[in-house]
Amino acid sequence: MSRVVLVTGGAKGIGLACARAFADGGDRVAITYRSGPPEGADAEGLLCVPCDVTDPEQVDAAFTAIEEQLGPVEVLVANAGITQDMLVLRMNDDAFTSVLDTNLTGGFRVAKRAVTKMMRARVGRIVFISSVVAATGQAGQANYAASKAGLVGLARSLAREFASRNITVNVVAPGPITTDMTAALGEDRQKAITDAVPLGRFGTTAEVAATVCFLASDAAAYITGAVVPVDGGLGMGPS
Repeated sequence: MSRVVLVTGGAKGIGLACARAFADGGDRVAITYRSGPPEGADAEGLLCVPCDVTDPEQVDAAFTAIEEQLGPVEVLVANAGITQDMLVLRMNDDAFTSVLDTNLTGGFRVAKRAVTKMMRARVGRIVFISSVVAATGQAGQANYAASKAGLVGLARSLAREFASRNITVNVVAPGPITTDMTAALGEDRQKAITDAVPLGRFGTTAEVAATVCFLASDAAAYITGAVVPVDGGLGMGPS
């Protein structure tokens, strides 16, 4: 049965891969974007809605538009996120709090808005996109790692609160994934990252999307509060 799926931050990378995977499966898919919609989104059947997840009014307006055009959101993939990488001694309060406001508090805002309708329907799927650095940490990413670690606590709390309404809440934690951002890294940096991954390569956005789609499926109805790594084994730590 076709469901209404919302992927926040769905204009590129992992978010867009997730949106396309759900659409390919027959779901009615909406994405939010901040800078601009992806090219060809209309032809792919994606409903593109502008939304800055740091603004509660924009979040509510985006959900209202989706509900009017597609129906209540039944699957939420909270993917919107930013980075402001720098060492802590150079990091000011704004660089820290702005990343948390987008990545963590933004996830809270969209989940809270989505779950109200899910509760009435007594079914729903929420998947937060975290990161391997939530568990391992990363020099220069204290703000990003903190925000992604916070998503785990948020997800597990929501999983407990809404389990009685048949709403599952899970986390996917990608490792190094081939995207425009990682493609811009220097060759030496890419090699260093690859050498640290037991499987010896970067992952693909399609591999992350496949995991997200599984957690949103009927087959995963008994999985909630889980953190699923898609990281080539990087999260295990050094051998």
